[in-house]
Amino acid sequence: MSECVFCKIANKEISSEIIYEDNQTIAFKDINPRAPIHFLIIPKKHIPSVDHLKTEDKALIGELILVAQKIAREKNLKGYKLIINVGRAGGQLIDHLHLHLLSGKPMKLP
Repeated sequence: MSECVFCKIANKEISSEIIYEDNQTIAFKDINPRAPIHFLIIPKKHIPSVDHLKTEDKALIGELILVAQKIAREKNLKGYKLIINVGRAGGQLIDHLHLHLLSGKPMKLP
């Protein structure tokens, strides 16, 4: 997707503070953090949202969760919250599937 900001980050066309990368995923610091620790974990494959997942993406969505776990362990996070927003009404601002990892303060439901 040539206009997708997250695809541009994944393709290194836009710089970002990358904290993790493998063949399928990339994680970076959110530029507008909602917690002291706020990372975004995205698939390198462009998928607009959870609503666009297909059966063949089952392993990829699981990989996003496992990457979050790996990052949390590497950063010694004592607790964290994972959030996936879906659609504008659900709070999704960028049309590329992404998982928010938030930590560094007590986490409550909004």
